[in-house]
Amino acid sequence: MRTALSIAGSDSSGGAGIQADIKTMTLNGVYAMSAITALTAQNTTGVSDIWEVTPEFLGQQIDSVFEDIPPDAVKIGMVSSSKLIRVIAQKLKTHKAENIVVDPVMVATSGSKLIADDAVRILTAELLPIATIVTPNLPEAEVLSGMSIQSPDDMVAAAKRINEAYGCAVLCKGGHSLNDANDLLYANGSYKWFEGKRIDNPNTHGTGCTLSSAISANLAKGFDLSDSVRRAKDYISGALASMLDLGRGSGPMNHAFDLTSRFADEAK
Repeated sequence: MRTALSIAGSDSSGGAGIQADIKTMTLNGVYAMSAITALTAQNTTGVSDIWEVTPEFLGQQIDSVFEDIPPDAVKIGMVSSSKLIRVIAQKLKTHKAENIVVDPVMVATSGSKLIADDAVRILTAELLPIATIVTPNLPEAEVLSGMSIQSPDDMVAAAKRINEAYGCAVLCKGGHSLNDANDLLYANGSYKWFEGKRIDNPNTHGTGCTLSSAISANLAKGFDLSDSVRRAKDYISGALASMLDLGRGSGPMNHAFDLTSRFADEAK
């Protein structure tokens, strides 16, 4: 069985972060493992507190995974400080990690800020150059590219700038009201649009975590970058279309929308 490691923060409400990553990886057919960067006290309405792990402990978690069950892919999500980012980059280089997917989590769906300003600089200097692909939404792509994005052409220009600056492929996600969830994959000097139909579901908590985790799961299984993105988009569309409605804010998706087994049956 192929394996994948998520390096990210915990979401106590289960819709994003490590919890969403493990659900997504499992439903996409790989064995999921984790290295937790921070505990968050959060729900669908916002983040009330963040308790960050020490760099030493994060490093020990990553070492423990690689020394026993080396992952076929690594997804990196919420990392709030520069010290933790440095440890992640160092450990992934040491263990010669492959298929590295970076979701540059900067702001939660609820609007809560999740990363320190100096950490963005370390992210671009040390983590993106070793990444296979980075998956920014439009606000994050503006930060990484240093330009305003107001049109599909701007998405292409921003993705090109990020790709040329850091060497990794870029999936620029267009779901922030610019278009109907059309995403742009830029790699090796060329780009490809992945069209998506906007699903009328306000419960989008954890969409970025879910998409990047699904991409990493498919890379772990041997799909190329384009197929991994396409399959991940199909999965997230199904999770949104299931129309799960939990919580008082922007709720989670149904990651297990396609879970069909007798172990999922409810009592009659």
